[in-house]
Amino acid sequence: MPAAEPAGPVGPFRGTDFGGKDNALTIALDADSAALRAPLEIVTPAEKPARSAVETILATLDEAKAEDIVDIDVTGKTSLADHMVVASGRSHRHVGAIADQVLKDLKEGGHGNARVEGLPQCDWVLIDAGDVILHVFRPEVRSFYNIEKMWTADPVLPVRPRG
Repeated sequence: MPAAEPAGPVGPFRGTDFGGKDNALTIALDADSAALRAPLEIVTPAEKPARSAVETILATLDEAKAEDIVDIDVTGKTSLADHMVVASGRSHRHVGAIADQVLKDLKEGGHGNARVEGLPQCDWVLIDAGDVILHVFRPEVRSFYNIEKMWTADPVLPVRPRG
């Protein structure tokens, strides 16, 4: 024997009291509806991050004691990013700690979740933060790949002097 059809509305409106109206469309179009008389809520865009991603990255690298920090402006040279930052850590553990801190600070600074590669090995960690690409190397790996030379025609100047 077939099951009895439910009385009243079906689907997502089952069990909804329409106040004697035929359907939800009638309620939505009712000019006397309280929802239509309610004041509109003003939605403002999300606030802009206090610092740019490159400023956040450079500050974090300095705080994490990264070495030989270089900021390369690649605007107009590639559509990948506007800045490429290259830095070194003293060991596998230091490279991993620098990368973890940069990722944390970018997220807390309102720059979203950056994409990361190479974190398990910590020889060369690449962080893609949208307009900024960060490379954190162990010194031996950095000298082998020498990516600063690849991306610059001008001499590379360090962000902060050694010492």
